[in-house]
Amino acid sequence: MADFLSQNWLINRRKVLRGAGVALALPLLDCMRPLRAAENDARPRRSVFIYLPNGVNTNDFEIAKAGKDYEISRILKPLEKHRQSITPISGLYHPNSFGIAHKATQTWLTGARHGPTDRNSISVDQLIASMTALETRFPSLELSNQGHRLAVSADGIQLPAEKNPAVVFKRFFMEPAGGIEKQRRALNRKESMLDLVLGDAKSLSGKLGKEDRGRLEQYLVAVREVEVRTKRAESWLETPRPEIQPGVAGKLNRNVPLEKLGEYLRTMYDMIVLAFQTDMTRVVTFNTGNEGTGPAVPEIGVKRDRHSLSHHNGNKEALEQLTRSDEFNVLQFAYFLDRLSEVNDGDGKLLDSTIALYGSGLSYGNSHGTTSLPLVLAGGAGLGLKHGAHVDYNQQVKGFKGYGQGIGVYHSPVNSKAHFSNLLLTIAQKMGVESETFADSNGVISEVL
Repeated sequence: MADFLSQNWLINRRKVLRGAGVALALPLLDCMRPLRAAENDARPRRSVFIYLPNGVNTNDFEIAKAGKDYEISRILKPLEKHRQSITPISGLYHPNSFGIAHKATQTWLTGARHGPTDRNSISVDQLIASMTALETRFPSLELSNQGHRLAVSADGIQLPAEKNPAVVFKRFFMEPAGGIEKQRRALNRKESMLDLVLGDAKSLSGKLGKEDRGRLEQYLVAVREVEVRTKRAESWLETPRPEIQPGVAGKLNRNVPLEKLGEYLRTMYDMIVLAFQTDMTRVVTFNTGNEGTGPAVPEIGVKRDRHSLSHHNGNKEALEQLTRSDEFNVLQFAYFLDRLSEVNDGDGKLLDSTIALYGSGLSYGNSHGTTSLPLVLAGGAGLGLKHGAHVDYNQQVKGFKGYGQGIGVYHSPVNSKAHFSNLLLTIAQKMGVESETFADSNGVISEVL
């Protein structure tokens, strides 16, 4: 347990938050820091993974030049003010799910082989959460505005995600009705039911064939995960949730329709910032739209959904609409970075202790291209990440003639060694995961280290 922040520190900090009656203005004080004399960084480490469905208009997303003096593209222009805190990364792909566009969302954070008979594997966010979960009330937060999910458990099961901001706010920041004793009774009932299930399964296992025992064991992995989460919830019963200013609560504790996409995304981003700021969780996934639809942006006159726009067949009007949708979504991500950079966290800003990955599992949506994925890495300067340059693995290949050569770059990898899992591994290591590999990784993204 020496590698984790102490439970006492967390409880004491929350008592101060409750006593102050406000979560937002309270900085991380020296008296709250855990005694980790052997380590230089005592601040919590956070990570967030944000998915944009259907790829992008690659013509307006591409960055022609690698290195520090790159000219930012039209779609990424909203991030110009954060240039020293971001790294656009080009040329990465998932070899195991290469060409399987309809599985792009499910494998974006796993890098797993996902054919008809293959089972998905743990997503990087859940691998990270296994390291940070002991320190927070909630091991992770899963958000998805249209239902498709990014987080995958160790047994290959997609975790449920919430789309309503009000539900998330109530779960994270409001004490459940009935008080602690009612919560305790409910948890005790759940534990009793789980005990019965595990007991029955144990007696049944010896009567099953090999294949059925395998299926039963997979089911029990999920049951044991519920058991662990139940016991963790019980251990937090005596710890009050932080009180939130009424103005902030009113802004977040409400349902925002997708027809107001900008307001919806900013509300969710504010929720993530608050969850990180109050240390309710340190790991978040947010899917901003389904691959089969993807929300329209009626507030800027883009009335078609992202899926139909991505299948533009070269139509100039559809391409322009897709670019505008891309710009709008990136603008909201820029807002998220704004918020992270405004909030104090110890000796720095929340952006310094938060690693954010923004991107898609598709590149050229018109024909389901899955190579040279659009990706932007942001934040984490306090965790050792270095930004300010465009990293392009395609341009590291001798003979690469640039993106003007056509759409082939999005359908066949230019640099076969440029595995997206290398980036996921890099993030995991910076979040404290002690592993030299993740999925099909063959190294790390050394350019940001």
